[in-house]
Amino acid sequence: MILHGYWRSGASYRVRIALALKGIGYDLAAHDLRTGEQKAADYLALNPQGMVPALQTGDRVLIQSPAILEWLEETHPSPPLLPSGADDRAAVRAMCALIGCDIHPLNNLRVLKALRADFAADQAAVNAWAAAWIATGFDALQALVDRHGTDWCFGDAPTLADCYLIPQLYSARRFDMDLSPWPHLLAVEARAQAHPAFEAAHPDRQPDAD
Repeated sequence: MILHGYWRSGASYRVRIALALKGIGYDLAAHDLRTGEQKAADYLALNPQGMVPALQTGDRVLIQSPAILEWLEETHPSPPLLPSGADDRAAVRAMCALIGCDIHPLNNLRVLKALRADFAADQAAVNAWAAAWIATGFDALQALVDRHGTDWCFGDAPTLADCYLIPQLYSARRFDMDLSPWPHLLAVEARAQAHPAFEAAHPDRQPDAD
């Protein structure tokens, strides 16, 4: 497998965590989003959206992190990152969607660039924008983790929800957020920091990191 990504991309981070949890090896193809490498013609031929991550596997190219994560779960089911029951799987997927659909898109790179270019937002305004959407999402997510989690977001083992949460916490710190209002999320993060798969997937440990 070849993972096309960027060390600080939250969506790429999710996929790295899942690959590490499942013990799947891969080669990295790095694309620096700051310089627009993801818009190069050879990469657009693989992924017409010109975004990361993309996962090459055999003659297929998978795009969009939710689809990649679900594909990994279906094709490499051990260890499972979704619970066995339909209701429980729906609960985990809801947590994933809360982050992947309602938090992350509003503070990704292209949105932040638009805030600066189209609305003359300075860094303080950008931070306030991102923090407002993250905080609203984290309030709801903490209630769900309190309802469903023991050691992790759901139950006592990592799931796809943790693959989403840990990158979003990393991103929140980039916007100078005080995360103390969400102790249950921080407790999950503390467990992840002691887990070798999450440690291996951390942005600072990627070969293309600054």
